Amino acid sequence: MNQQDFRFFHRLRVRWAEVDMQKIVFNAHYLMYFDTAMADYWRALALPYEEAMLQLGGDFYVKKASIEYHGSAHFDDRLDVALKCERVGKSSMVFSGAIFRGAEWLIGGELVYVFADPASQTAKPVPQALRSLLTRFEAGEAMLDIKTGDWAALGQGAAKVRHAVFVAEQGIALEMERDAADGMAVHAVACNGLGHCIATGRLVNHASHVGKIGRMAVHQALRGSGVGEQILHALLDAARQRGDTEVVLHAQRNAEGFYRRLGFVPRGQPFDEAGIAHIEMFRVP
Repeated sequence: MNQQDFRFFHRLRVRWAEVDMQKIVFNAHYLMYFDTAMADYWRALALPYEEAMLQLGGDFYVKKASIEYHGSAHFDDRLDVALKCERVGKSSMVFSGAIFRGAEWLIGGELVYVFADPASQTAKPVPQALRSLLTRFEAGEAMLDIKTGDWAALGQGAAKVRHAVFVAEQGIALEMERDAADGMAVHAVACNGLGHCIATGRLVNHASHVGKIGRMAVHQALRGSGVGEQILHALLDAARQRGDTEVVLHAQRNAEGFYRRLGFVPRGQPFDEAGIAHIEMFRVP
């Protein structure tokens, strides 16, 4: 067993609460590590779990979980938790798991899930749409379809994501969230393998050869998964293709670090917009 056999979905540092008097991890915590990694596996599929299961008409329940010990993790160890979907049966999915400390394989595991009706908890066939997604993901294919276009083509999906983030989550008034610029903007949306739009943003003309990116929104369950970065790069590509020499945006202060990592530089003083603290940032596309 080696690291090349897997993708890593969870990285952690062992804390005191997870170890016994010998300073090694309690056995049961390894199952918790695998369970946390499974949540990240669904994020890597670009699937908000609750919405995906609702569309698929079922839910997954653990049928079997087994652990094989090759070594012990200790207090303050940094561990990598990895998973691989080995097999999809008629109504089940089998995952292999591994926990590494550096290149050292400490723990092996097998997790068996059954797809079932949530009301009766009776088994159902795994939907073909999910089978296809799992096959594609394990083959290394992209899980997102990034599209750019106008409001007529992409507005329905973009509006749904924006309403969930800006209106429902952040409490921004609908009349402030929607404006006439939508009709003139280049929009970008990211859709997952089930057709859900999970992220969006737009590019408008701000001044001569200056574009402005705005309305950046990512489904709450998928923040930190990289989808926002892909949307931003799609809009930067659109700005570059039309000849913009600068792109600006008004970043919410809690997202300033995200934009800094992608090359944006703050300019001017912070300000309030729709009751939320912002700062202007810019970069060359």
